[in-house]
Amino acid sequence: FYYLEMNTRLQVEHPVSELVTGLDLVELQLRVAAGEELPITQDDVRIDGHAIEVRINCEDVAEGKFLPSPGPITALRPASGFGVRWDGGYESGDEISQYYDNLAGKLCVWGRNREVAIERMIRALEETVIEGVATTIPADLAILRHEDFRSLRHSTKWVEDTLDLTGVGGITGALTEADDSEPKVKRDLDVEVNGKRFAVSVFVPESQLVVSSGGGGAKARPKRRGGAAAGAAAAGSGSIAVPMQGTIIKVEVAEGQTVSPGDTLVVLEAMKMENPVTSDVAGTVKEVKVEAGASVTAGQIVVVIEPDED
Repeated sequence: FYYLEMNTRLQVEHPVSELVTGLDLVELQLRVAAGEELPITQDDVRIDGHAIEVRINCEDVAEGKFLPSPGPITALRPASGFGVRWDGGYESGDEISQYYDNLAGKLCVWGRNREVAIERMIRALEETVIEGVATTIPADLAILRHEDFRSLRHSTKWVEDTLDLTGVGGITGALTEADDSEPKVKRDLDVEVNGKRFAVSVFVPESQLVVSSGGGGAKARPKRRGGAAAGAAAAGSGSIAVPMQGTIIKVEVAEGQTVSPGDTLVVLEAMKMENPVTSDVAGTVKEVKVEAGASVTAGQIVVVIEPDED
């Protein structure tokens, strides 16, 4: 007896196969389901170039936590152009729900080789604008720019062991109207139009240098273990708020209980993920404002802790 698991469907990443083969796999699947014969054989399939797909999820990558970021999308303008493909179902004004998968869309690119595909994906991510919710674009850019990825030295544990997203993330909003008197900063960019690259210069108001999920200042370097998180916890206020909308599924503390920095206070469920909400100080629980089953909004205070005196 043998157990064999089969995925009798197209994989999420099927666009990369379509880009390098020129085949429409969805059409072929539907034709087979309708009883038609495949119009090609395996020997007819030719591979041309290199393709990359990036899943853009609505998650805040700050500190490498990848916390769900539900809420309304105030602006969505995916990149386009030669060799760029966007597969998505959301538009500006749509809502990313806490109850479902937070995939905003799939950004795919084709290039004549891997190096060209990487550069095209970087430009496409920089040009993609998603506002109102945080996205994984800063982390995607950090990975694509890192020498380990470019030289094929990455692994399935590379993000966990190497990628440092300290200070990166946050929800972006719409651009504010620029003041004509505000100093401008010159930025030199490479743009691609119909497969041709051009060098252009633009002048950007200082206040708008970091404006969307497509920017990001993430860098990949060996992670610091523990220190940064402990320092942040020690400097906390004791008013513990949840980072996102969701449902409290567990309350781990009671009033009068002593806690230390990093202790789990409540567990928040959002987008099919359980997220521990931890103490930022050492002290005594003064008030628990929620119970299991309660719905909460981003920024809502759920536990109040009286910090220990120094």
